[in-house]
Amino acid sequence: MNKAGMVFAVFAGVVVLTLLLYGFFLLSTNEIGDSSQEFGTIELIKVPWMDIAATSAAASLVLEALGYDVVVTSVSVPMVYQGLSSGEKDVFLGNWMPSMQEIAQPHLDHGTVENIGINLEGAKYTLAVPDYVAEQGVTHFSDLKGHAELFDRTIYGIEPGNDGNELILQMIEDDAYGLSDFILLESSEAGMLAEVNRHVERQEWIVFLGWEPHPMNMKYNITYLAGGGEYFGSDYGAANVYTNVRSGFMEERPNAARFFKNLEFTLEMENEIMMAMENGAEPREAAREWLKENPAILEDWLAGVRTADGSDPVQTVYRHLGIE
Repeated sequence: MNKAGMVFAVFAGVVVLTLLLYGFFLLSTNEIGDSSQEFGTIELIKVPWMDIAATSAAASLVLEALGYDVVVTSVSVPMVYQGLSSGEKDVFLGNWMPSMQEIAQPHLDHGTVENIGINLEGAKYTLAVPDYVAEQGVTHFSDLKGHAELFDRTIYGIEPGNDGNELILQMIEDDAYGLSDFILLESSEAGMLAEVNRHVERQEWIVFLGWEPHPMNMKYNITYLAGGGEYFGSDYGAANVYTNVRSGFMEERPNAARFFKNLEFTLEMENEIMMAMENGAEPREAAREWLKENPAILEDWLAGVRTADGSDPVQTVYRHLGIE
């Protein structure tokens, strides 16, 4: 090889080496950038219900152990979907279906919100009465009208804008089951349950919005009313709860997305965490204690999920929660 050829070969080699190093640099930079974006803040959004407080607390504890910062905001159901659709919030663990259909479906249809799967099966959501009322012949939605005076023509609901309240208001407007002269008393979950407690203590008649999982099912002897399928769905308001995310979340945060797709709860789990909350524990404290006593569930939740520092995810979460 002549001198010119040797010079060209050396130059070409330097160029190739430079391009390879530059490519490696870009790859490393992109990985760091992706990791930084992946393990940034996750904005959870919830409604002020005990069950969603419990599940959001459990998810937050695990995400924090993995290396995420988590912010949880509590709003009404319509505001949940505004927050997800605007991209300001990331994840909602409380999409009760079919009762939230009218509120959630437009956002799902527009593609601003994505449904990534069921996190709880076997829930229910419909009107309920104490057992002593059911024993007097009120077991069906159509039985309410004939006992209107005993109910003071009032149905007790929860916070304004709630999907269950909206279904009750629609029933009243439609004069379904002869309920046009009833009113809906909107309050909050705690406010409604205080009324249930007061009426039960006095053995007075009350009809209210009930659901499971919730400690009300263990604290009170209640009967869910039949016949509300047109509004609350069949089989006594049988429901599934879904996880919803904002558009783009799955692509931008694939590791967190994997965790949320893995995330499944049980009626027993939620009832036990909520019972601890009912007894005075904060949601995070109640969720932490349940996870410490039932750590096996974490292996399913963390399958295919990584931590910010590359450590073993299950062992990392165990250490964070104080599981031995």
